[in-house]
Amino acid sequence: MVKSINFVILGKQDIASSFGKKGTVTDLSLYDRKESEIIKTWVTPSGFPDKIQPLFQAINLAEFVIFHVDKLDKFTGEQIIALDSLKKEKGILSHTFDIDESKLDMMIKGTVVEKYLKVNQDNIKEEMDKIQPISVEGKPSMVIDHCFDVKGVGTVILGKVTSGKLKQYDNLKLYPAGIDVMIKSIQMHDDPVEESVCPARVGLAVKGAKPDDVGRGDIICEEDSVQVKSEIELDFKKNPFYKGEIAENQGCLVNIGLQIKAAKFSSISPLRLVFEKPVVYNSGDIAVILKPESTTIRILGNGPIK
Repeated sequence: MVKSINFVILGKQDIASSFGKKGTVTDLSLYDRKESEIIKTWVTPSGFPDKIQPLFQAINLAEFVIFHVDKLDKFTGEQIIALDSLKKEKGILSHTFDIDESKLDMMIKGTVVEKYLKVNQDNIKEEMDKIQPISVEGKPSMVIDHCFDVKGVGTVILGKVTSGKLKQYDNLKLYPAGIDVMIKSIQMHDDPVEESVCPARVGLAVKGAKPDDVGRGDIICEEDSVQVKSEIELDFKKNPFYKGEIAENQGCLVNIGLQIKAAKFSSISPLRLVFEKPVVYNSGDIAVILKPESTTIRILGNGPIK
């Protein structure tokens, strides 16, 4: 069975091209390489820093972080806060030669990034090659990042298996729409396979859903194995660097997994959010509240969903 590892590359994103072959490019860019029986994928948030949303989606696609710092600015600060918000504790930290290491140490103090393995930039690949794949057992589940129509094939969905195993001819559900889908075929690294195990990146040809039915962050899984709601409550922690106020009926964007959905605060204590469109999640998933229009920090706060 082919194993998989997924990395996110932050900071100086262009180092990704030295690790793998470029594939899908939108506001997320994907690179991959097969080494022996391991498929390695690197995702970069190519739409960041213009937009904050791809940053969270890229981080949520990865099990491991490669953070190669080339500037000490507010955007580096946002990346540190994003990693801390999402509790991404496994990573490698390096920096370009012109970075003041003592200032960088101050910026990461007290965050998950402080625990990352620090390496010289020349040793990133060597240390990355030591990292072993990790998998999550359980019911089959996949998060979607891209979907399109392919002539002669139909609807093709790209994403990551987040738990368990997907098999050809599985009958599953697409959430939050609740549509029945059947997996016609599976590809990994452009090769057809009959099954794929978490955390594989896969391309699925599916029956039952059209591209218009599918959005980034949607989940394919067994029936009733996720929650779909239009209102959620968070065990909320405000970002201390966000100086704005929070008020009822104020609008925001919320990141859950790869989903970015518009919402309003229906209550401040406890913190509840009402969405324009339903979200799909499991209890304990981290929701991050974003204010893309903010001219300073764009991350308002975060917390697990109750």
